[in-house]
Amino acid sequence: MIVVTGATGTIGRALIGSLGGEDVVAVVRRPADLGCRYVLGDFDRPETIARVLSPGDRLFLNSSLWPGFTGAHRAVIDAAREAGVAHVVTVSVRGAAPGAPLGGGMHGDVDAHLRASGLPWSVLQPVGFMQNLLAEVRDGHFHGSYGPGPVGYIDARDVAAVAAALLTRPVAEAGGDHVLTGPDARTHEEIAAAISAVLRRPVAYVDLPVPAMAAHLAGQGMPADAAHRLAALMAEVGDGRWATTTTTVEDITGRPPRSLTRFLAEHATAFLP
Repeated sequence: MIVVTGATGTIGRALIGSLGGEDVVAVVRRPADLGCRYVLGDFDRPETIARVLSPGDRLFLNSSLWPGFTGAHRAVIDAAREAGVAHVVTVSVRGAAPGAPLGGGMHGDVDAHLRASGLPWSVLQPVGFMQNLLAEVRDGHFHGSYGPGPVGYIDARDVAAVAAALLTRPVAEAGGDHVLTGPDARTHEEIAAAISAVLRRPVAYVDLPVPAMAAHLAGQGMPADAAHRLAALMAEVGDGRWATTTTTVEDITGRPPRSLTRFLAEHATAFLP
């Protein structure tokens, strides 16, 4: 059986769709029509996920970030080991490491716990998701403090496709760290130009120094400390550390990842006015 957490999220829904005829159970906080069997479970109560697991299962471990993220994911990993789960695939982020800023540190702690658990494991390390761009464009602008550094954004559906492939192949062929990117990396000015071309109206990227970007995020309701750390993280990414791309998606799934141009064409109507 393949147990999918985070099943109602963008990656989770795409993963369930990709698994087709496999024996799949989704763990959800409330009833949901996902086209597969589901059980109720909540990372706030890891024992509700633990009771779903049985020997030989494959587990897809994913959720949004929240203050209890690290402890909850560690607890589920421990439960997976006790249950005799055959393989855990978790979604992390490129560059994750204990002590890294924001989500990179939280994911890094979970990844380290999984690697030390004795379980067969695969850690997916994507860069930023193309889907996140949809909500960032407002009034013909989107803001950041990335500077000139390109980012190889990936479609979250390609992350799901990689997870599906790893969860359905022999464990011996699936383990390890997998850095996932789109087919090319673009600066945010280039991304704005691509969005403009698809929408047929001008969209501009506004690059701000870290203090100004932090103030911009705080003005949108983000707590001041988190806003400063996120703006600083953008600036770090802008140094080029996410500029290199990998062939991992194609290596694992047999097809190249979706391009930004294709993604934008498919989602043109989803951009906020």
